[in-house]
This record gives sequence, structure tokens and C-alpha cells, in this order.
Amino acid sequence: MDVEWVRRECLALPLTTEDMPFGNDTLVFRLHGKIFCLLSLGPADRMNLKAEPEQAIAWREAYPQVQPGYHMNKKHWNTVLFDGMSESLLRHMIHHSFQRVKASLSRKLQLETDLYQQ
Repeated sequence: MDVEWVRRECLALPLTTEDMPFGNDTLVFRLHGKIFCLLSLGPADRMNLKAEPEQAIAWREAYPQVQPGYHMNKKHWNTVLFDGMSESLLRHMIHHSFQRVKASLSRKLQLETDLYQQ
């Protein structure tokens, strides 16, 4: 995996935007202004993703590459190192993070996101 692969995966999700509010070493992906992925550009081998609390713990226990979220709420965020992780699992984690953020939105914004997908 690399930065461009993660970027393509994130931007393929509906209404996703990207910015760099924390400087030149972190790319941030958002849905309706809410962050679902922080991608490190230096080193470019990790990202922070949101997760349902029980799922976050399960991934940490199953994969040594998944750690409590660096500089994030450890209950809801994981830092995921790319090395040794499958593309399909990383894609699943990105989608899970996106869905967690979507679920936190108002019903109106959720519907807007769903309409965009069609």
C-alpha cells in the first residue's frame, strides 16, 4: 500500500473531501467536514481510522499493525501500519471508518450521502 492507493480509496467514497489542516505531513479525509481518515505522509506507512469501539479492540488484538490511535481518542481510533496488511482488510477498515462517521451525521446528511452513491 502507498499514499496514492489510500488516497484513491478514500476519494472514491461519496462526498469525501481532502485537506491538510495539520501541516504538510498529514492528509485528512472528511465526510461533511468530519474526519474519517488521517494519512501520514512522513512516514508514509500508516493512517488513523475511526472504528466502533469493540471492533477497534478486536483489530488491535488480531493484528500487531493495528495500535491505539496516535494523538486520537483511543476508544474510537486506531493507527494502522500498512506493512503486512492486506489490501482488502485496509479497504474494509477505511469503509468501516467512513460508515462510522456517516452514522454520526444528521439523518438529512446521511440521506444526502446515500443519494450521491446512487
